[in-house]
Amino acid sequence: MRWRGGRLSSNVEDRRGMSMGGVGLAGGGIGAVVLVVVAMLLGVDPSVILQGDPGYDPRHEQSEQRSGSLTPDDELGRFVSTVLADTEDTWTALFRDINRHYEQPKLVLFTGATQSACGVGQAAMGPFYCPRDEKVYIDLSFYRELQSRFRAPGDFAQAYVIAHEIGHHVQNQLGIMQQVDQLRARADRAQANQLSVRVELQADCFAGIWAHHAQRSREVLEQGDLEEALNAASAIGDDRLQKQSQGYVVPESFTHGSSAQRMAWFKRGFESGRLSACDTFSAAQAG
Repeated sequence: MRWRGGRLSSNVEDRRGMSMGGVGLAGGGIGAVVLVVVAMLLGVDPSVILQGDPGYDPRHEQSEQRSGSLTPDDELGRFVSTVLADTEDTWTALFRDINRHYEQPKLVLFTGATQSACGVGQAAMGPFYCPRDEKVYIDLSFYRELQSRFRAPGDFAQAYVIAHEIGHHVQNQLGIMQQVDQLRARADRAQANQLSVRVELQADCFAGIWAHHAQRSREVLEQGDLEEALNAASAIGDDRLQKQSQGYVVPESFTHGSSAQRMAWFKRGFESGRLSACDTFSAAQAG
């Protein structure tokens, strides 16, 4: 991926190395269960599980913001900042085309654990988006997991991770998350899982839209980059993760979609570059 020399975002909060002071995961007894389940998945909206953190204090977050650097000077930090800036440019333009204003999200880099408006985020949860504070959270050690555990190496695979989380922010900005939350409140578990799948697949499609416009406008792709993103999407499909962890697949328990679905929706966004191509909710089948 051609990213060096690109604009750095001013919306990065670098909290790496900052201590959480022994704060535990919000939700108490369910914490261990959450970590076991979520650690295998990418892009979980923790608000669905945590339902907010009753002990959340905005002053604590503000303190972390003041202490954190906004200009990462290491290679990986600059890479993440550059990709974030590229998503900002893409979605600002696309929102302008539909007469909307794109509110740029913050991206928080942390080590181990950090406070969010959705509860305490921990590295084992993987990257996530919190709609309550409109921030993406990522412990960059996840990229080592992406390469070693999920066997999805490459800088464009890493960019896909960021673009997927930004896709959730786009959903939040467009009011999609709020509508889904209302539907979830009336749904049984199977229906709620299906809604979650469609939310995640749409975020994959939105990631593809970003890649489409980044390539068309700035020619960021190098040979093999698209395959890296598709490999990452495939690696974190529910069927593949369940097969690896328990030896069998339970489709009705899917919350993110199968490997084939995740690749298909990313490709649909990449090939079309249009928001209208990413309506996973109207599709008769999510795949």
